[in-house]
Amino acid sequence: MDIRQLLIFLQSHRRLLVAFSGGLDSTVLLHQLTLLRDSVAPELQIRAMHVHHGLSARADSWVTHCQSLCRQWGVALEVAYVQLPTSGQGIEAEARQARYQVLTQALLPDEVLLTAQHQDDQCETVLLSLKRGSGPAGLAAMPERLDFAHTQLLRPLLNLSRIELERWAAEYQLSWIEDESNQDDKYDRNFLRLHVLPVIQQRWPHFARSVTRSAQLCGEQEQLLDELLAEQLTDLMSDSGCLDIAPLCEMSDVRRYAILRRWFKFHQALMPSRLALQRVWQEVALSRDDASPRLQLGQHEVRRFQGALYWVPVMQNDTDKIYSWPAPFEPLALAGLGILSVQQKGMAVRTPKADEVVTVRFKASGLQYIAGRDRGRLLKKIWQELNIPPWQREVTPLLFYGDKLIAAIGIFVTKEGQSSVSDSWWIDFNKGD
Repeated sequence: MDIRQLLIFLQSHRRLLVAFSGGLDSTVLLHQLTLLRDSVAPELQIRAMHVHHGLSARADSWVTHCQSLCRQWGVALEVAYVQLPTSGQGIEAEARQARYQVLTQALLPDEVLLTAQHQDDQCETVLLSLKRGSGPAGLAAMPERLDFAHTQLLRPLLNLSRIELERWAAEYQLSWIEDESNQDDKYDRNFLRLHVLPVIQQRWPHFARSVTRSAQLCGEQEQLLDELLAEQLTDLMSDSGCLDIAPLCEMSDVRRYAILRRWFKFHQALMPSRLALQRVWQEVALSRDDASPRLQLGQHEVRRFQGALYWVPVMQNDTDKIYSWPAPFEPLALAGLGILSVQQKGMAVRTPKADEVVTVRFKASGLQYIAGRDRGRLLKKIWQELNIPPWQREVTPLLFYGDKLIAAIGIFVTKEGQSSVSDSWWIDFNKGD
């Protein structure tokens, strides 16, 4: 391996953040980059990030190992400690999601993210996509370059095999971490790595290289389709990213599913299987008019509202919960939803009287009178008239003074809550991610 090829791969990028687990792959990548910096390209600015998931009893010792190597190589290392959510996606997916989230937050302006996936990883990814029944987009697997956050994600080792990485590590006497979980074949990727690929590669030694080439060809075909369908997708989507259903009904199944795949890609969603796409169309898009269909895919749902498909994050909220907000009205955290605070911006309402108990709720009974309207309406009717989607209704904070509804924060103010020039309270709702 010629590290000058690595410099060509980097193109004009000179500020680099390396995802550094301390395993063989990322150790070789970081070593190659520091060698490149020290011998050919002193202008390279290299940082590394190690994510501590807390899944192994040895996790703390891995941090020490990574810190030692980075000191030796003159690389600034940041360690991120994360707790995995219990999303039901499985430990592998949850760990990956947490890892990329902290890496995204750590990226500096003009910095690109480098990860160390290699040819064998690519082969495993393609086989897992086949198992899921993915189409060409899934079989394209991992591209060498990918738009990521406000920058790019680069995979410089994607055309190198693990054997080649091991040779490099042996030549330079590198040490690395061996994660014991990699030997646990209850995980699909480990099962392929431990039991399936060794048999295949014994018969066909260049199998991984051929699979990588096939993935590249699938990627090229997907890129071509992206270009051909981009204008039509834009025409079908609103500024908020929802997708108009009616024109999709006039398309062939092949074109419709191609559009739906690109809609998922627009929302940076994991590419669904064909069965999942069929369920989106049959169970959500084509459900009866008076239904409120939903299909959960990971931490998001596909919902339908007023003739369009929406990609909505799953939000858990106890609609019966009542939050007390006593004076002096410090910022109020609404579990999983965001923070309410009195600011110099936001929604204007009247200030509460001294004897009025201030609460935040998510239900309101009886007729409500919106400021500027003469007739009262049930809250359900108000939501419908204002075109508020069902999933937003359940998480919109309702401000009460005593038993009087004052405002649906960010949506409307009632007659009881109207402010005046001499009597204004500004409520800001900083929504959670």
